[in-house]
Amino acid sequence: MQAPYIPCLNGTGNHDLMSTNPTSANCPNSVIIGIYGLPGSGKSFLLNILKLGLSHADFSFYDGSQVIAAGTPGGLEAFQNLNEDDQERARGQAIRKIKQESFQSGKSALVAGHAMFWAEGEGVGQLVCTQADLDTYTHIIYLDVPARDIAEYRSSDQKRSRPAVSIAHLSKWQQEEKSQLRQLCRSHDILFTTITQRQISMDDMNTRLAQQRIDEFIMNGPERPETVLVFDADKTLAPQDSSELFWELASTSSAEADAKSPLKNLFSSRLHYSYTAFRQATLLCEEAIGDDEEYDDRCEKVALTIKMYSELLDLLHLASGQTHVRALVLTCGLRRVWEKVLKREGLATTVTVVGGGRLSDALVMTPALKAALVTQMLQVANQAIVVTGDKTLRSASMDEALTRSIGKAGFLPRQAVLPSNAAARLDASRLPLVQLTDQFFVDSIFIRRQSLHLLHATDRFAAKLLMTPTRDASVFGPALRDAHSQVGWYLATEFCTQILGVETYQVSHVQGHQTDGYRVLHEEKTLIVPLMRGGEPMALGINKALPLAMFLHAKNPSDVQYEHLQGRVTIFLVDSVINTGQSILEFVRHIRHLHASIRIIVVAGVIQAKSVSTSRVALEFSRFRRLSFIALRLSDNQFTGRGSTDTGHRLFNTVHLDQ
Repeated sequence: MQAPYIPCLNGTGNHDLMSTNPTSANCPNSVIIGIYGLPGSGKSFLLNILKLGLSHADFSFYDGSQVIAAGTPGGLEAFQNLNEDDQERARGQAIRKIKQESFQSGKSALVAGHAMFWAEGEGVGQLVCTQADLDTYTHIIYLDVPARDIAEYRSSDQKRSRPAVSIAHLSKWQQEEKSQLRQLCRSHDILFTTITQRQISMDDMNTRLAQQRIDEFIMNGPERPETVLVFDADKTLAPQDSSELFWELASTSSAEADAKSPLKNLFSSRLHYSYTAFRQATLLCEEAIGDDEEYDDRCEKVALTIKMYSELLDLLHLASGQTHVRALVLTCGLRRVWEKVLKREGLATTVTVVGGGRLSDALVMTPALKAALVTQMLQVANQAIVVTGDKTLRSASMDEALTRSIGKAGFLPRQAVLPSNAAARLDASRLPLVQLTDQFFVDSIFIRRQSLHLLHATDRFAAKLLMTPTRDASVFGPALRDAHSQVGWYLATEFCTQILGVETYQVSHVQGHQTDGYRVLHEEKTLIVPLMRGGEPMALGINKALPLAMFLHAKNPSDVQYEHLQGRVTIFLVDSVINTGQSILEFVRHIRHLHASIRIIVVAGVIQAKSVSTSRVALEFSRFRRLSFIALRLSDNQFTGRGSTDTGHRLFNTVHLDQ
């Protein structure tokens, strides 16, 4: 979370709250920030979010009431029985203690406090912001939450007993509190500002909190992970749903209609699967089991009834023995339950669970938030696996959602059917099957990044001769296509044979007997795919060297279908020039989605060197096994042709279309 940036107290400069130097930026005192607002406006919740979002090396965090209770013999209950003078003295001691600790540590302090108490029916409120507070605070931030929302939160808060207060009184109380604080701050050189509910959107803060926990997961550890395994929990790691089991075990004296299935009734209400609904689910849990020890015991009982799929369990155990691979579980269910399940399997220290379930978790993992986090990860992921469970237990609406999503934004999932005798979703063309126990699949996850397999003829005399007509501006049309075809034939005979090997077959000798002939290994099981249109002439040259190979034109990755790869052992992707490599990467991803083990050979006349060495795309290429690159030459010059310099236009005499 980014720290707020606030003008300096004396108006002579700016003061960055991330600074821990009490005298930095001409500000003479430690930065002490008061967080005020009516009881029930969310001060404590905001403070907890800030604790998770800001550096503890730069900030310290205080709940004013807890500091007062700690400094009063007998705690908060004894404090409430003191007379007004003694209470003011205790408040003063508490804020001075905070100021002293802040000065000694050099940290900025964030303090949640109360400005005024006002019982409904009384003529005026009681201001409890003391002179010591005004002598200490450098900034005061006021949570300007609508009175209606505060009333709703106060009535649903099961952890604190709050007196019923009308919305009208809360609104009057709030206006008076803001008015007095604004005047007091101006007369004591304190910067004052209000923050609206829109600015402190719980949904937005919740997203930031989730993102921070993901970032911490990535950054912590002996080395930055090369591979991250991201799992859903309920009905994915196991067929059971932790929340359903939790409420099945719950016992309550409530006679309400939704007592047996509170979540089903909650999520079928107008709240649906919103942030508010999941926050309410947390409150229901707090209401049913307020004691943390009892909650922990209930989670333990639920965990004992959950049995993980053995295939996924094996993957997690494999990951636990690696430093370059990490596993993350994102759950809308109960975080504590899944931590206990993983602990039982010996994975407590190696698999991180991000989720909620209790107010103390702060985070509320909603389906929308989980989807956003997963979508963000999938943008850099090269494998997406849908776990298809027993048909009687899985979500029927997911088929429609998958049908809409497949192919969009590069989303090309495969499915793992667990248990193995369950029926598959959709069909193998739209959602291909993958075996999680397949060695090739396992290797694709746990293999470390490696140098790309690259062969090129840049410094060879043959390459110098072959490249000359391709660079000659006077050569175009059929003559240039012939030159590209020769390059394709040369690269196939010189380099493809090194990668694939050759096999013998019988030919009729000119002297009348049978003798051994040679051809590229598995030539008849090879597919040549020119990336249209610039790759076609070179691909035709490769086809001359492998005349038994299948030939398929493709403009987009989707032009290569599952049936095209059936029975194939090798696929050539052919283009005249590769600049960034992004187009080729999309083809490679698509092909790997359709076929996990087919050998892919990328052939080009010219490959820009960074695209297969130091670029982000090259890093992605390094994750794929059985992938090779062949080029007539490598170039350090990254140049996108246009008009008379565009290879495709020169090949097909369409230069005039790009003038």
